[in-house]
Amino acid sequence: MACAFFFFEAEPLRLEHGRGHAPALDLDACALCAKPLARNSDIFMYMGDTPFCSEDCRYEQMNHDAALARQQASSRRKQQQAQAQQSAREAPAPVSAAAVSSKANVSVAS
Repeated sequence: MACAFFFFEAEPLRLEHGRGHAPALDLDACALCAKPLARNSDIFMYMGDTPFCSEDCRYEQMNHDAALARQQASSRRKQQQAQAQQSAREAPAPVSAAAVSSKANVSVAS
């Protein structure tokens, strides 16, 4: 119990903005439902420093993040496919060996 008391009573580390550091998060409320977190209750952490009041809230956030990641991946795939189709349309047509040999006055054995 002494560890939990120390955890909440310790002064939070304040990181500087603009230097590549994330702002320090408070452990006062659930990140999803904003329910106050009691000093003597369990805190369910996610992604290292995001507190949740219950496994349900944490699970809901995890599902939301997974859906967002799938959506972003799908969007990236569609964008890459569109770029590939665009570059395929812009690429010059391949030249056949017969066309090259006739321009160079060389016969090609088939």
